[in-house]
Amino acid sequence: MNNDDIIRRDLAVLWHPCTQMKDHETLPLIPIARGEGAWLTDFKGRRYLDAISSWWVNLFGHANPHINRRLREQLDSLEHVILAGFTHEPVVRLSEKLVEITPPGLERCFYADNGSSAVEVALKMSFHYWRNRGQRRKTRFITLASSYHGETLGALSVGDVPLYRETYEPLLLRPLIAPSPDCFHRAAGEDWHDYSIRQFAAMEALLERHHQETCAVIVEPLVQCAGGMRMHHPVYLEKLRAACDRYGVHLIADEIAVGFGRTGTMFACEQAQISPDFLCLSKGLTGGYLPLSVVLTTNEVYDAFYDDYGKLNAFLHSHSYTGNALACTAALATLELFEQRDAINANRALAGRMRAATAHLADHPHVAEVRQQGMILAIEMARDRSTREPYDWRERRGLRVYRHALSRGALLRPLGNVVYFMPPYVVTPEEIDFLAEVATEGIDIATGES
Repeated sequence: MNNDDIIRRDLAVLWHPCTQMKDHETLPLIPIARGEGAWLTDFKGRRYLDAISSWWVNLFGHANPHINRRLREQLDSLEHVILAGFTHEPVVRLSEKLVEITPPGLERCFYADNGSSAVEVALKMSFHYWRNRGQRRKTRFITLASSYHGETLGALSVGDVPLYRETYEPLLLRPLIAPSPDCFHRAAGEDWHDYSIRQFAAMEALLERHHQETCAVIVEPLVQCAGGMRMHHPVYLEKLRAACDRYGVHLIADEIAVGFGRTGTMFACEQAQISPDFLCLSKGLTGGYLPLSVVLTTNEVYDAFYDDYGKLNAFLHSHSYTGNALACTAALATLELFEQRDAINANRALAGRMRAATAHLADHPHVAEVRQQGMILAIEMARDRSTREPYDWRERRGLRVYRHALSRGALLRPLGNVVYFMPPYVVTPEEIDFLAEVATEGIDIATGES
């Protein structure tokens, strides 16, 4: 088996995600034969450092021995069973552990099988809660500009990335959209804290005007990832939690991308010392091994559905692979690694190395900003650093960085003009230095500085 054979067979039968397939006439696919730690290896033995955790899912490296061992053990007893009317030990243990480690008050776990599905669950559950409580006017949601919550129709409805949304507009719900607290747009001399407070005024006004028709506000705490790694201060979440309580509106925290240590704490909400009404988790939940998502919610929400069957108040949402035993086992093994490695503390040193390795880019003539939240670091390219004039998206400057990185043995997949690092937690300081070197070279090439 070789690279060329896999590519030929692939292009004959596959349609790849988030891809204009015509690009592969000039941009070869990269067939991967195996993974180890932070590295991926093709059939020729060429290695690529996985700087984006294979779409933000991998936490402790590819082919992790501990997770592998736990999955082999589980395979010998149970792979899957229907979770309606049945249960199993891995899903019970995982639920107990998630209730223990997530913010206070989240006492119930409802499983799905991917991030978009978790968002669908939270949206439906919030709407249905108000219906069960007799508040049928509550049918709308509030979201943030530049937000992304997935690509099923409900999740897409509460997102605001034009590239994803515009084509399907006729099919979507129409949420209320508040300005993003994205601190990239703060005034000269203004800090993240003050700008985030200033931006909250528009959200407060929306809640005041529309709370009687609003089920929930949905946000990506601290980092709006797919929207370009836009970042804000935790004070925004503090004020949002208080306002949702004041106006009788649910708060949905979509931590699908930012949960499990990505922002420097186990969950981003911890930095604001708040608990949402719904917490959506996926991606890193299984360490990058298997599809699994979960929505944690309160007993108050759970109790609104607990009734005689004839009342028709039950939440009858389902997925075939809900609470899959293998996926739950991978998740439990991943949580064990957090404890064994003291990962949150270890990541602080790695995040510091990322900051130091890229500090020089703050003075690059075509870098508007270098920003960071924990293990997520973003470098925003611009036509002019002083004016922050963006490059036209059609120039595909990020693609030039991607191509260069592949030639140097790194997987960097920019979001438009934003180059970012979100590596597995097993990355070494030396590998971080390598990524910074490759990114710098790529940015120079993409912006005509070399």
